[in-house]
Amino acid sequence: MKTLPSIFLGHGSPMLALDDNDITHTLSQLGRRIIGDYGCPKAILMISAHWYKNRNLIQRTEQPKQVYDMYGFPRALYEVKYPARGCAELSDAVLAIKELGAEVDNSWGIDHGTWTPLVHVFPDASIPIVQLSVNGAITPRQCYEIGQLLAPLRSQGYLVMGSGNVVHNLRRVNWESQQGSPEAVAFNQYITQAVERRDDEAVINYATHPDARYAVPTADHFLPLLYVLGSSSGRHVTTFNNHLELDSMAMTGYLIEE
Repeated sequence: MKTLPSIFLGHGSPMLALDDNDITHTLSQLGRRIIGDYGCPKAILMISAHWYKNRNLIQRTEQPKQVYDMYGFPRALYEVKYPARGCAELSDAVLAIKELGAEVDNSWGIDHGTWTPLVHVFPDASIPIVQLSVNGAITPRQCYEIGQLLAPLRSQGYLVMGSGNVVHNLRRVNWESQQGSPEAVAFNQYITQAVERRDDEAVINYATHPDARYAVPTADHFLPLLYVLGSSSGRHVTTFNNHLELDSMAMTGYLIEE
């Protein structure tokens, strides 16, 4: 198997799981491209914005529970099932990275940052998933360095994925808007251009951008991108779903290949 790529997914609203639109069609095409170009990954290491802790935690369970960590949505969303298995081999590979110092924690599960996009990317849930927490107690550069520690997993048949949003400001959401505010557009464009030219320093230092406080009021949804960038030195970047909505939400994703 060829060395697998690294992928950052913009997941937005949990309703993504039920959507049938250009965003979800692109996610479906992404999954087919991965399988067609690389074969089926042994497992996915997912860094989801919704497992935001103060240390490095890794799941190690045969059957991680599906977490419905959202409230007030239609009943149909809570009926979506994504019965992904865990992968002890991948968990152990992460635990073996001594510099990471990860601890096993099975109290969480496969949250909506993971299953709402993956029901489109890999709809049959046949690829095992292990979630790694986003460590909110360390710097953006340290998150990037964790990604670098994870990079060898890709040559072992594992797909490294991060799920979050380049722009994610729930306090400024406009539910009637199908576009981005000027601040969101400017920040998304800045980060996307930096990712595409692999100016990782610009992304690590995202907070220096004048619109950073608007676009990233809290770091949870942005930091998964740094894990993904750190996990690959590839320069072949495909930007997908470069779409802004609700004024303050970017669905932008990146496929990074060697």
